[in-house]
Amino acid sequence: MEPRNNTHVLEFVLLGFSQDPDLQPIIYGIFLSMYLITVAGNMLIILAIISDANLHTPMYFFLSNLSFVDICFTSTTVPKMLVNIQTKRKTIQYAECITQMYFFLIFVELDNFLLAVMAYDRYVAICHPLHYTSIMSRRLCGFLVLVSWIVSLLHALLQSVMVLQLSFCTDLEIPHFFCELNQVAQLTCSDTFLNDVVMYFALVLLATVPLSGILYSYSRIVSSIRAISTAQGKYKAFSTCASHLSVVSLFYCTGLGVYLSSAASHSSQASATASVMYTVVTPMLNPFIYSLRNKDVKRALKRLLVGKL
Repeated sequence: MEPRNNTHVLEFVLLGFSQDPDLQPIIYGIFLSMYLITVAGNMLIILAIISDANLHTPMYFFLSNLSFVDICFTSTTVPKMLVNIQTKRKTIQYAECITQMYFFLIFVELDNFLLAVMAYDRYVAICHPLHYTSIMSRRLCGFLVLVSWIVSLLHALLQSVMVLQLSFCTDLEIPHFFCELNQVAQLTCSDTFLNDVVMYFALVLLATVPLSGILYSYSRIVSSIRAISTAQGKYKAFSTCASHLSVVSLFYCTGLGVYLSSAASHSSQASATASVMYTVVTPMLNPFIYSLRNKDVKRALKRLLVGKL
């Protein structure tokens, strides 16, 4: 195939999940429903936290940020796919593809960092309860969120700029439902050694550091809970981090499953299908996990909904 410079690339083709036209209305209905549930559920969490003064604590400050990021995370990929199905076009403009990839990288990393920050918050609350207020000050909470944003923005910018330096071949079909970094890089005719090194180094660094922080925090939390003498005390301590632990498990297990399944099957189609779990399903389930397992959030949601009626 003859390479051509990336400045002449007008658009890519997103192949999506299926080429069968009979399945398109079903796929459209499923993803539209999941997207609306995700936006509505996470928006309710944010409004409940804002409206209830009892939830103006570090834990719920981080949760509101996570809900906002989840809305943005899903909004970077699903609406474009729905528009393509509705218009029966599978194309995405070159600039739009790079932009989508940039914002996707921002929000997936923000999810990663916020989960680590929330684990640290639970560690301080359970292991150092007497110093919780002084340690988790408003300034520190804002600083942790700001650093998460800065690192995510810089990482996404680095990866996007490196993709912009690539030249692409005539085959511009992406076997995915969005412009995923690895899938786009595979279409290039350029030497991708440097891109691959940066991509995998950043993946290992930005995934293992937050995950290591989460594992360390929960190892200390488990040790502290085991030291509690009463069963009621152990249950109360564990219940404060049960929702977050469920979200962490869902996010990392589905994300890891994507890469393991794609590596095992070597199928881009399988990777696209598996990606739905952490890009669409996980942000949709997070509000349910926090509202069903958290009495404070349920109480705030009930007040919010009753007040609107």
